[in-house]
Amino acid sequence: MLFKDVLVDPQLKQQILNQVHEHRISHAQFFLAQSGSHAFALAIALAQYLCCEHPSDEDSCGECPSCKQFEKLAHPDLHLYFPNCLTKSVKKDNESLMFAQEFRDFVFKHNYFIEIQDWLAELDGENKQATINIRDCSHIVNQNSIRSYAGGYKIYILWNVDRLYHAAAPKLLKTLEEPENKSLFILISEKPDLILSTILSRTQLVKIPRLSNDLIAAQLKHDFPDIDDKTAMDIAILSEGDYNKAVKVHADDSDQKSMLNTFSLMLNSIVSFAQQQPPAVVKYAEVQEEFAHIVDQGRETQKQFVGFVLKMLRNILMLNTKHENIVKATEAEMNVLRTFKGVINLKHVSIMTEECNKALYHIGRNGNSALIFTDLYFKMAAALK
Repeated sequence: MLFKDVLVDPQLKQQILNQVHEHRISHAQFFLAQSGSHAFALAIALAQYLCCEHPSDEDSCGECPSCKQFEKLAHPDLHLYFPNCLTKSVKKDNESLMFAQEFRDFVFKHNYFIEIQDWLAELDGENKQATINIRDCSHIVNQNSIRSYAGGYKIYILWNVDRLYHAAAPKLLKTLEEPENKSLFILISEKPDLILSTILSRTQLVKIPRLSNDLIAAQLKHDFPDIDDKTAMDIAILSEGDYNKAVKVHADDSDQKSMLNTFSLMLNSIVSFAQQQPPAVVKYAEVQEEFAHIVDQGRETQKQFVGFVLKMLRNILMLNTKHENIVKATEAEMNVLRTFKGVINLKHVSIMTEECNKALYHIGRNGNSALIFTDLYFKMAAALK
């Protein structure tokens, strides 16, 4: 991965390059990423640049044996660690090394725009709590005591380090604080509040800002040559700095449409129930069928749907302020939102938002998902009463 191919703020790229040139590169860095960002690509680009045999002032050469190995994510001094769990093919003692090829394929498939829910779907592990576990930490410690293969840097990239198992994390503290010479640790996460403070305190923070609308629009035009300038910018505005979301909006992603349809059915049913409409109008059985479908898809999909509900509730609230132009939603979403304008007010949204956040908490704590969604339905209906 070359720096020129990484979709991040150009100033951030230059800042990182300057640190390398001035020999101020910290041995442990925390990349605070945003959803849909190219944070993993940036980490690989930095690693490739440090190991390149003929780097320029601005980028790796892309041609030397080291760069060719990085192109395949197969450099012997590059060590990747990521959330993993037991699967149909890995029955016990799981660790990142066992899924190395699957992870590489996943990264290439998504052009380095990787997200945890997509990875868990790839593992078929949505219902399991995937972690970076104690075996991964032991592997890091052991590798750090071995001399680098090429005689240069040894790079350890921990993707979604917020899933570093807390019982295993202390095993890394000494290594992070006093690593072997020419070791570089890059920790990547969108959720710093879930990371032990003792881990964060041993790293240098690198904030990766949300992508600008201009950058997203330009990348869309590069990836989809048939798209026009106005459409690209409209999608960029809707994406809120998340390139993955921009691609899904452009493709009119079926998952997005499915969530919108379920949300519409659920909220219409809740409103009808609160108004004591007949069962045929309430359609409670149909809502339960949709809930069952979401539950079957795993906890990450469940969290994603509740997050979508939260977003739509906020948009309904903004619609009620008579400033429709500030609502960031697709046309299909706007059509649904307008049906609830005036029906749901600030008081309703406040209570519903609180209940959604409770549902997210209980889903994350391995609660009974079917009961959680049923409870959420009736609590939201009670808010409207």
